[in-house]
Amino acid sequence: MADTDQERTEAPTPKRRKDAAEKGDVLQSRELGTALVVLGGALWIAFVGPMMMTALQNMVTDGLSFGAADLRDFDPGAVIWRLFSAVALPLAALFGITIAAAVGAPAMLGSLGFRPGAIGFRGAKLNPLSGVKRIFGSQGMVELGKSVAKVLVLGSIGIWLLVSQSRSLIGLSASEIRPALTNVGFTFMIAVLVMALALAGIALIDVPAQFIQRIRRLRMTREEVKDEYKQTEGSPEAKGALRRRQREVARASTRGAIAEATVVLTNPTHFAVALRYKPNEDGAPVVVARGRGATAEAIRELAGENQVPILSYPQLTRALYYTSRTGQVIRDDLYLAVATILAFVFNLETALASGTPQPAIDVPIGARFDATGRPEA
Repeated sequence: MADTDQERTEAPTPKRRKDAAEKGDVLQSRELGTALVVLGGALWIAFVGPMMMTALQNMVTDGLSFGAADLRDFDPGAVIWRLFSAVALPLAALFGITIAAAVGAPAMLGSLGFRPGAIGFRGAKLNPLSGVKRIFGSQGMVELGKSVAKVLVLGSIGIWLLVSQSRSLIGLSASEIRPALTNVGFTFMIAVLVMALALAGIALIDVPAQFIQRIRRLRMTREEVKDEYKQTEGSPEAKGALRRRQREVARASTRGAIAEATVVLTNPTHFAVALRYKPNEDGAPVVVARGRGATAEAIRELAGENQVPILSYPQLTRALYYTSRTGQVIRDDLYLAVATILAFVFNLETALASGTPQPAIDVPIGARFDATGRPEA
């Protein structure tokens, strides 16, 4: 029994879909393309067919008519151009409809676009065993089934049309050429239109089937999902290295500020705010450094190196972080809470010697924030 971790049980990720599309593995349906092309041909016959017949008639008439001037000033190039220009417009319309139908199929499936990876050389395509596997594999059997179904459906429609139109077709030999051609053209147009609708019905079945097959083909194992996540989001080692670099940058930018700080307040891990208060110089406590994540970690490290007291006041730290900026004095409604802490810090040695605990402080309701910066009720 195969290990469950190796079974393709996970839905394809957006990256997996994108990589597959760049290699040419996109949602496609040949049945839809064929149906659109045939349907376009039927519309061309219906709307442009009479113009084409008139153009051909004029071309034949012109080509078989000549006078003395044509013999005297014979110009093959001009004659060819004149004859071709008579049918150029209907042929251009047919060409345009065919191109639009061919492009419309992938556009409807969201697969329109040029992908260099789809035309690259693949040695596996030259392997005869791979070719045999494609032919006799499940996909080959599905394609064979669709081909047999198309033959049966279109063949049945063709036989039905011949039987239903047999009397009128037999009677054409007794009709004049123009009505006979008109009748044949109408019959042919109906046949092409009915076959196009039959192909469209097959395409309506084929497109969902192709979608399901592609999803199954792109499904991933759990290990593949984990590996892709590591490549996209970064491995733990890479994240650790990035965090170290961020901390080093933060240390360099806050080193001087922490050296003159009076106290550092923490969250205790996610936030850190360094305050300075010199009674003879500062009119109010000043925020000299603030940060979260790697910056907060750097502030704590530098505070330890510079022997700056570090106290844990989560709610007050968040309040200072979200209401102050570096180099600014703290907000008025936080003066009392910060003054209580500073009084404790200025007498820290005495407090530690006597076993006095950190003072309790109260943060005003309007200055309370959660970790995301949303005001707390």
